Amino acid sequence: MTDVQYDLIVLGAGPVGENVADYATQASLKCVIVESELVGGDCSFWACIPSKALLRPPSARDAARRVAGAREAVTGPLDVAAVLARRDEFVSNWDDAGSLPWLEGAGIDLVRGHGRLAGERRVEVTTADGDTVVLTARHAVAVCTGSAALIPNIPGLADANPWTSRDATSVKDVPASLAIIGGGVVAAEMATAFVALGSEVTVIARSGLLAGLEDIAGDAVTKRLRADGATVLHGSPVGVSRGGAGDVTIELDSGETVTATEVLVATGRTPRSADIGLERIGLTPGEWLTVDDSLRVDGVDGGWLYAAGDVNHRALLTHQGKYQGRAAGMAIAARVTAPTTEADPWSDLAASADHERVPSVVFSEPQVASIGLTADAAAKAGYRTRVVDYDLGAVSGSGLHADGYEGAARMVVDEDRGVALGVTFVGADVAELLHAATIAVVGEVPLSRLWHAVPAFPTMSEIWLRLLETYRAGE
Repeated sequence: MTDVQYDLIVLGAGPVGENVADYATQASLKCVIVESELVGGDCSFWACIPSKALLRPPSARDAARRVAGAREAVTGPLDVAAVLARRDEFVSNWDDAGSLPWLEGAGIDLVRGHGRLAGERRVEVTTADGDTVVLTARHAVAVCTGSAALIPNIPGLADANPWTSRDATSVKDVPASLAIIGGGVVAAEMATAFVALGSEVTVIARSGLLAGLEDIAGDAVTKRLRADGATVLHGSPVGVSRGGAGDVTIELDSGETVTATEVLVATGRTPRSADIGLERIGLTPGEWLTVDDSLRVDGVDGGWLYAAGDVNHRALLTHQGKYQGRAAGMAIAARVTAPTTEADPWSDLAASADHERVPSVVFSEPQVASIGLTADAAAKAGYRTRVVDYDLGAVSGSGLHADGYEGAARMVVDEDRGVALGVTFVGADVAELLHAATIAVVGEVPLSRLWHAVPAFPTMSEIWLRLLETYRAGE
């Protein structure tokens, strides 16, 4: 057993943990990351990167088919083997060797193994060969262990060997048919991908697809999936079984049954906190970790424990987790180098944009890009709002982008302050419109100033002019 001291110990070498360690190291703290799987985490190997690698080829094909002159050149089906091979390249065949030089160059140490808290600022790491390494932090420990797929308690489901998102994004052989339980982002994206790859897809979404977003989002994605041959059902599974032939049968509360080669569970996430030693510092294993805006965990004497990314349940998105990681790394460093009881020197470092101002993209067909509050959420939060809708397909740049472009845009305006609380775009390639909306919402830019941010012609960004004109017309 060895005992090594660092300024900061980070549990988890995904992009969140890497950012915590990187920003703290840049402030001259000595940092170590503990990782039991692959350096790069879920995002690099089982989530964001492989899922988008699967989705991009059909998206590129569809983009060509939407433009006369190009569509005539795209006549064949997708080469499924080539799609999967390209995905494998992006995940480096699930080998993290390419990630290690960055850690070394950044001056961050790596200990491979399963890390558990062993008391105040202490972590015990069980390595693959059974040895134990004890690490002691002079200042802080950051938990960046992420989340895992939640398997709901549906009779027979666990025994049916269901897929999680990891199985879907690392698939080697595309199933003849796939049933998807759930209606969120994973369900929408994987339904889009597997329909394009040739599976017969059935989505079972209790409240419909993308119910947490504006209705224009779920309606459009459902319409496209059905047009592409998928079945979208509303209902809840009450029983699951895998028969002797290998197929899975799902019984719904409506009395309907769905049979498929495989079943993907996409019903939410659970924190990876069950086996990291929380009970040894007075916290409950398996629960989300509650944090303040500097990502410091509530209820821990001495304020030495931090949690960034999915495990704190604030915003389960990689880019928001990385944002939290930057904030945590800087806050930890600030508290080390400038401890004070006066006005917090780290107040500007707080992660304040992961409550009502979270940007996200659903890479379905069509794409859904959104930032901030939906109309319903804004009303529930007590804002006095006005909703502005505009047909994205009516913008000149959209018609040039694709023949017969179909899309929608919605802006939710705070009437008392004259600023946008939320913006949603639905349509092909709208992900690239999102950051302008993010700046407008996070920066609380008055609509009177946005009027002078002139969009270039002829681009899809002209939607901003049309939204503002529509808003002014209603005054």
